[in-house]
Formats: sequence, structure tokens, C-alpha cells
Amino acid sequence: MNYSHNFPDAPGTAAFPIAKAGIPYLAALAFATLVCALAGLALPAFLLLCATVFVAFFFRDPERVVPGAPDCVVSPADGRVVFAGPVQGGRYVSGPCIKVSIFMSVFNVHVNRNPVSGTVANIDYNPGQFFRADLDKASEENEQNAVTVDVHGKGQVCYVQIAGLVARRILCGLKPGDRVEKGARYGMICFGSRLDVYLPQNAILRVRTGERVRAGTTVIGELP
Repeated sequence: MNYSHNFPDAPGTAAFPIAKAGIPYLAALAFATLVCALAGLALPAFLLLCATVFVAFFFRDPERVVPGAPDCVVSPADGRVVFAGPVQGGRYVSGPCIKVSIFMSVFNVHVNRNPVSGTVANIDYNPGQFFRADLDKASEENEQNAVTVDVHGKGQVCYVQIAGLVARRILCGLKPGDRVEKGARYGMICFGSRLDVYLPQNAILRVRTGERVRAGTTVIGELP
């Protein structure tokens, strides 16, 4: 299906944009690399340089062009779909609904984007465990942060950031009452994680388990 596209965020000017959350890590590693290089410690300097390059790669924040159709729901994360189908509710959703779970490896872009436009109705944070994010029990037992958005005239969509085995930091820049735009950046999870999206029961699913998706670009469903 063809959609018109737009930029929800103003396009940046950097040739290789980096998420703000990654700047402290990059600064610390670059400084340590420089110190070791000036001290003549070739091997530590090389290893730190490799770590600096990896962190820059991990925190990359490319621009995305977002489908403009008001009824389409876009992926909130880059990664692989590990579940897509109907479920009987969840921790933050009551009653039957459609769930799409996206696993992000350390090689995926980790900046998260809003899957829909609307008004933030609620935000729920729950501390938890750190099981592998591609396991089913991660949706129930891992540390997580849920955003529920009222999509005007279309019901509610809930999207949940879930920490993984390595991830230890969930970032979310939203609060209840905020107006959000589909495809706009809203947070990230550091170093491997998962996003679960809960759509109304009568939504049309547009992805399958095993499919690769891109945040803000891939349409994962359509609201009725």
C-alpha cells in the first residue's frame, strides 16, 4: 500500500547524527583514547578507539521519512518482529487486542519513535528483571516503561519499552498530556532491548513474525 510521507521532526544538519544520550559515553571514551595515545599505550588506545567507534555506531540517530496516512501505525523501533498477533490483553491493556513485539539487537538503531499521533493518556514505569529481550517472559518480567496514547477517534495505542539482558537504561521524554506526532523521537533504550505495541482488537495487522522493521518508516498496522 502506498502512503504519502513527511518529516515529523525537523531534519538535522549533521552528516552522522548521534543521539544526545550517547554524547557522554563518546566523550569519555574519546578522552580515554587520547590519554592512552599520548602516553604511548598503543594496545589500550586501539581498543578504546574500537569502543568509541562502536558506541558512535550504536547511538546513531538517522533521519526518517514517516508515512503520513492518519490511520497507519508505524514501528516504534528498528529490529526484528518476534511476535505479531492477537492476545488477551496485557499488563497495561485490558481485553483482547493485537500485539506486535520488536526485538532490537545491539546492532540496530535504538532511538524510539512514536507509532501514532495523539495525546499521552498515561505513562507507567515498572522496575523488573533483565532477561533476554527476545524471550516471551521479557514482556511480563523485565524492567519496562509503557506509554498509552489516545488516538483521537480511534481508541488507544500502548507501546512499551522493555529492557533486555544488557540494557540498563530506559529513556523516555514524554509525560501525560503531551501531544505526540507519529514518527517523532521520544526516547531510547541503551544496549539491546525490545518494544511491545498493543493495538485495538479491530486493527489491521501489516507485519509478520520474523520480518525486519524500521522505526518511523515501516507500517505495522492500520487503525479502523
